[in-house]
Amino acid sequence: MQETIVVKCGGNAAVDPLAVCEDIAGLTRERRPVVLVHGGSADIEGLAARMGVASRRLTAPDGVSARHTDAETLQVVHLALAGLAKPRLLTALASAGVSAVGLTGLDGGLLRARRKTAHRAVVDGRRIVVRDDHSGRITEVNDALLRTLLAAGHVPVVSPPAVAEDGRPVNTDADRAAAAVAAGLGAGTLVLLTGAPGVLADPADEGSVLPVCAVAPSGTPPFTGGGMGLKLVAAREALQGGVGRVLIADGRRRDPVGAALAGAATEVVLEGGTTTVAPDATIGAGR
Repeated sequence: MQETIVVKCGGNAAVDPLAVCEDIAGLTRERRPVVLVHGGSADIEGLAARMGVASRRLTAPDGVSARHTDAETLQVVHLALAGLAKPRLLTALASAGVSAVGLTGLDGGLLRARRKTAHRAVVDGRRIVVRDDHSGRITEVNDALLRTLLAAGHVPVVSPPAVAEDGRPVNTDADRAAAAVAAGLGAGTLVLLTGAPGVLADPADEGSVLPVCAVAPSGTPPFTGGGMGLKLVAAREALQGGVGRVLIADGRRRDPVGAALAGAATEVVLEGGTTTVAPDATIGAGR
């Protein structure tokens, strides 16, 4: 079997899920095993507004921002990801001739996490500790379940939440979930799709996209604005977990995955490591 590709989409509203699914269909026709991991920030925000649930983000002292998941928001996350974002992707994949299986981290204990007891954040210049945050960091992936589905010719479509030690669900960042899945499968490539052409040296200038972005083995990532901080943290975790390469690429274009594999992306590397920016020889960017 060829090396597995893990694709993450769905956080940024500008990312085109139909184009992502068409590209995944092309990969499956080439018999390349693919796992699709998704978030759904736009769906979560929209559903929260309709339900009258206030949305809030917490910015950590290192500048990385994450969703504050209180009990009500956790319910919204469940409904938005499993009830809105995932059916949309499954329908698009089915229309493209792909057999896809939708899973949350709760199914078969797919994603297990350590519940955070406290979340340190900066509010109005003051450091505070938030203790009502129902989120966690993934500690284990049931890769055997994913391998079984892949061997049978299916595309697993995975999203949070995960299962905590107490058996209850916790929210997890979808980029970091994708990194954990990719590491668990020993994936050859992780593609993180976003609403920009890659990592930008200047967030206001899309022409400043970096071909390579080096991240330190620990500490604050070099760029944190526009949601890039968590993507770079996820990329680092994937590389440290043994994933061959990590690409941050534009999810707004017609062929987002194929273009990324062909070189239209920022490759994230660990400081002191080597780069592997050669285009993928078997995927044409114009497909």
